[in-house]
Amino acid sequence: MARILLADDGIVFDGRSLEAGPLGGVESSVINLVNELAARGHEVEVRNKCPERLDHAGVAWRPIDDGAWPGDVDLYIANRGDKLIERMPEARRTVFWIHNPAGYLMKWRYLSKLWRAKPPIVFIGTVHATTYPGWAPGGPRVVIPYGISEDFFDAEPRAEAPPPHAVFTSNPLRSLDWLLRLWDERIRPAVPGAELHLYTGATTYGAVGRDKEGEMDAVIRQARALAGAGVRIMGPKPKAGLIEAFREARCMLYRGDVNETFCLAVGEAQAMGLPAVVQNRGSVIERVVDGETGFVTKDRIQFADAAVRLLSDDGLWRRHHESAIQRQRSWRWADAAAAFESLIE
Repeated sequence: MARILLADDGIVFDGRSLEAGPLGGVESSVINLVNELAARGHEVEVRNKCPERLDHAGVAWRPIDDGAWPGDVDLYIANRGDKLIERMPEARRTVFWIHNPAGYLMKWRYLSKLWRAKPPIVFIGTVHATTYPGWAPGGPRVVIPYGISEDFFDAEPRAEAPPPHAVFTSNPLRSLDWLLRLWDERIRPAVPGAELHLYTGATTYGAVGRDKEGEMDAVIRQARALAGAGVRIMGPKPKAGLIEAFREARCMLYRGDVNETFCLAVGEAQAMGLPAVVQNRGSVIERVVDGETGFVTKDRIQFADAAVRLLSDDGLWRRHHESAIQRQRSWRWADAAAAFESLIE
């Protein structure tokens, strides 16, 4: 058994947040990782902006400024913030876990600390790892993809094809306006009874969402104006709500974003057997097996055509649905936790 501490100085959340309501991908990944490490027998503590002390699922959640930190840990995971990199010099091993494109590290306050401490930098995908220059400081570059929560692995192949309902579950600022225009102009006219269900909104992203709320609301107003074209605003949902939405949907439509480094939304949908249509943008190309669990498209015309096919061709949908269930469940949080364990000296 190892003693592990993860520190995060981002938004307010704790071990209960995953069940309490919608949550961003980074925060849900922190919870899933520490829960799995605790389940594997380790002594795990999180220091973050949690509102109060909490012991949950075997993990000790403590406010980041609540007394002295333990000095003797086997693995210290500094999560995304530069002020955390050198916070535990007595840790036997320090690693720096990042989630966004690494361009934000190209500032002196990051580079100086990475040069001095030289921690292994943990990226969440091969596309993500390419965003940090080879000459930049730090220790070994390590790729550990996010796991997919076990809750998304219990879907069985459907006996009948679902109605032509597509879903979007990402940030509304990640090309939802582009998708709405394409839906109105090309997809819905080709499948008149189709619906596009939007599980999205600012509340998922905490303080960051509040800062961008005006921009997000503008896109939601655009969606609201397309109610006659089958666009339905469902709002953000906690995990259980998303699982139910994925069970009943026909496909996920998501363009992808060059600033996205993993895309849990597509990963979770694929694990549920939900075919996805994406573009060749950012990390979504690592989530979809083109031509087997959905389509990776080059342009808006290809995207619309693939969406129409999945929404209207039951045989094609079934092949992609069954292939997603068979192929997209190979990496779980237990695998990710084991990879973090291997970093312990």
